[in-house]
Amino acid sequence: MTDYVTLAGGCFWCTEAVFKDVIGVESAESGYIGGHVPDPTYKQVCGGDTGHAEAIRIGFDPEQLKLGDLLDIFFATHDATTLNRQGNDVGTQYRSGIYITRDDQREVAQDVIREIGASGTYRSPIVTEVVPLADYSTAEAYHQDYFLQHPNQGYCAFVVGPKVEKFQKTFAARVKG
Repeated sequence: MTDYVTLAGGCFWCTEAVFKDVIGVESAESGYIGGHVPDPTYKQVCGGDTGHAEAIRIGFDPEQLKLGDLLDIFFATHDATTLNRQGNDVGTQYRSGIYITRDDQREVAQDVIREIGASGTYRSPIVTEVVPLADYSTAEAYHQDYFLQHPNQGYCAFVVGPKVEKFQKTFAARVKG
């Protein structure tokens, strides 16, 4: 049975590209979460006025991939310590977030955040919000599988590609063959 979680970790092209390669992930869909404009467009979200974050909705098989392991990958592939920023992408639309649908998901997310915080992995505190899923909408079709379709586009080549490579090296046992 497929389980779902929605994550925001900066540009959705990056997060979608990473999670498409994870064993146990059945789907990764780019979208928008948490704003006050119904069914926003990419242009509206990029303007920073809608309150949305770029996010991905991940469908995964909990028999193959536990939520805690999925979140370990999430935290290793973005900077969870910068509020409303990932690299040169700045604004609330690039915030770090875990959007849950059940209390057990909240518990797992909070446990992972506590463990990472206690590990000393980051010099600064984690600022990832853990909140109930609300107001999610799917991004336009041209954003789906963007990196796969445009690997040589500038942003993809210099930002997304290195992030995918880091995932593949760090989590080699979790990469789809």
